[in-house]
Amino acid sequence: MADQTWWKNAVGYQVYPRSFKDSNNDGIGDIRGIIEKLPYLKDLGVNFIWVNPIYKSPNVDNGYDISDYESIEPEFGTMDDFKELLTKAHEMGIKVILDLVVNHTSDQHPWFIESQKSKDNPYRDYYLWADATPGKMPNDWKSFSGHSAWTYDPKTEQAYFHVFAAQQPDLNWKNPKVREDIYKMIRWWLDLGIDGFRMDAISHIQKEPWDFKIKDNPWAPFMNVKGIDKYMTELRDIFNEYNVMTVGEASGVTSRKAINWTDPNRSGYINMIFELEQNVQEGKPGEQRINPLGFKKVLARWQRDLADGGWNALYVENHDNPRFNTVLGNETKHSAKAIAATYMLLRGTPFIYQGQELGMTNFPFTKPEQMDDDDTKDRVDQKIAEGHTPKEAMKIISHWSRDNARTPMQWVNKANAGFSDSKPWLAINENYHTINQADEANDADSVLNFYKQLIALRKSQPVFVDGTFELILDNDPDIFSYIRQDDKQEYLVISNLSQNEHEVTMPNKIVKNKWQVKLTNTNNEEIELNKNMTLQPYDVVVMEKIN
Repeated sequence: MADQTWWKNAVGYQVYPRSFKDSNNDGIGDIRGIIEKLPYLKDLGVNFIWVNPIYKSPNVDNGYDISDYESIEPEFGTMDDFKELLTKAHEMGIKVILDLVVNHTSDQHPWFIESQKSKDNPYRDYYLWADATPGKMPNDWKSFSGHSAWTYDPKTEQAYFHVFAAQQPDLNWKNPKVREDIYKMIRWWLDLGIDGFRMDAISHIQKEPWDFKIKDNPWAPFMNVKGIDKYMTELRDIFNEYNVMTVGEASGVTSRKAINWTDPNRSGYINMIFELEQNVQEGKPGEQRINPLGFKKVLARWQRDLADGGWNALYVENHDNPRFNTVLGNETKHSAKAIAATYMLLRGTPFIYQGQELGMTNFPFTKPEQMDDDDTKDRVDQKIAEGHTPKEAMKIISHWSRDNARTPMQWVNKANAGFSDSKPWLAINENYHTINQADEANDADSVLNFYKQLIALRKSQPVFVDGTFELILDNDPDIFSYIRQDDKQEYLVISNLSQNEHEVTMPNKIVKNKWQVKLTNTNNEEIELNKNMTLQPYDVVVMEKIN
């Protein structure tokens, strides 16, 4: 029988297809590009890939507006290409999970096209419609863009609801027919042989009644609302039937509630959750950074609250956030290594976002034409309207733009970084001359080779899967230090996540033991654990207790 918890000792890799590798030189990454790079992913040591949406889509929201759940967007390839990816990945021992986007569809989906035709259309109740006038929406709820969550349809004199863009109408999960069609689609993909789903915006599928009054949280009417358990339980039963891995993007699910979502002994719905709290910002707009203490406190709380069941999904980067080596690190390979060791040895399943393992950094955007994300461009225009110069507006907004993570993967020190022979869909960071996969593969001291060592260490030591977590130096503003321990092993991680030299006073219970360095980004392999230690900026050391 297959291991039902294989994902606990696995390392995942997130592929953003559009920016990963272009195989046909149209400037856009594609499925065959992923196939081409499977040997690289195997060599890196990952066990599964999470592939961002490749479904048929008008691409208003980079594929998260799906117009056909069972077709491949032509710019990415064909269904035969995907089946080949699945087969070849499986032959290499790499599993494949896809995005499951079922809070909403595209407004070009056949269901919505039918839904718009009339109030009595059979598909009308597939979406959330309510009486409205051009000047008065059903309520004052806002979408995540900050605009009204309603779009008026003059033909039927009603408005439809959407928590994201107007082109992404929300599905009506209260309608059994909707759920029936969604579950049929889910089974279709699982029968094809995929290994699980990353569930997009899944905590939004239940909504409060339209007369719900918002008190403080503007997203409360559609964030982990009472009644969602019915739908999540139905989904869980399907996933359990197929024994696949599930990870949920579930905003509104707190660390205390997450154990009920992820612990099978509590009838949990999914295997793990991407929490959205850890990106604790500090600094003025355009210069924001991750606050190391806030980052540490959030991650430690999730570690503790899921200690007696449930499971963490560990990440620092994804397609919606800036590069961590810029906003927490100092854009050096030293800081990239420190960040990696700090989060990847926690309790949970680590995810690596493409390019993160190279130490890729934010792009130095200077004008809107370099960017793709419409929300980012809108915010730049808003800042200009508020009186900022175009240069100021770009600095303020682009620093935290998700386009930073979407610039193409940097493969070689050649034209277009080896991503494509044609002009890429989004600009490539010029630092590809020094930050690229080919050069790093041949440099023993590179970020890439550090990741390989880190992954190998994590997989070889059961303590990183089953061991307990104990935070050390809880309130130190710069140091993230913790112990992972089981009945056979004990590991200590000490990381300076700041740009400053830092004096550390270690607890006596740790100093009294003997420790051996297993991994570090310093040049001093003979580091000794002492009561008082000096860590240079972004030093990290991983030690094993010697019995």
